[in-house]
Amino acid sequence: MKVLLITDDPQEESILLSVLQMAGFSVTVGQRADIDEGLALESSAELIIVTASFDDPVDAIYHLRVYSEAPLVWVVDGVTERLHAQMVEAGSDHVFTRPLSVRLLVAYGQALLRRSQSPLPSVSSVVSKELGMRSAVRLDPARRTVQVTGRPLQRLSQLEYRLLHTLMLNRGQVIPTETIVEHVWGYSGEGDRSLVRGLINRLRAKIEVNPENPHYIRTIARIGYMFSPDEAETW
Repeated sequence: MKVLLITDDPQEESILLSVLQMAGFSVTVGQRADIDEGLALESSAELIIVTASFDDPVDAIYHLRVYSEAPLVWVVDGVTERLHAQMVEAGSDHVFTRPLSVRLLVAYGQALLRRSQSPLPSVSSVVSKELGMRSAVRLDPARRTVQVTGRPLQRLSQLEYRLLHTLMLNRGQVIPTETIVEHVWGYSGEGDRSLVRGLINRLRAKIEVNPENPHYIRTIARIGYMFSPDEAETW
């Protein structure tokens, strides 16, 4: 389990390095400048943990996501609800605030890795036929891509794929937010709505003509999300 740790505090680096290694992670340490320069984002990293401080963490997350789709955990001193949501929407899979619980950090990291490394769910031909052969949205599990009729092919991250796959296989059914977190991230998601909202927004940006007025992925107020019952196909 290869982890890339980006930090700018030697004391925190020493503590996290020891804890992560004891938990069985193979850790490579990078610096804040590595994200700015796109140098440390090696493709072999299976999980990225960032504890370094940034003037604009949202911009840093967007920049990082250009180079890596690995699960991402971000640690900050403090964060408003608005900034927290923006960081998740930009691509952070979880945001911790200090004081940091290293036990929770390890637990979330392990859960994210389990989800990203487990085999992609296969889709039987029977299910594919039931989903419809002329759908406007076509999800390819083997290539982890999605294609909307008339639009370019889009590559999905592991979490984006798992979320879209879950929604499409349950098309027409409202899936509670907590259930989505359990299926996609692998841990209890009670109250963690910003986590799902950010991932939903990233998916909408890839498949919706107008993400602000979505046609495929619909929000069901105070409950969860639903995929349009007439628009789903998996290969």
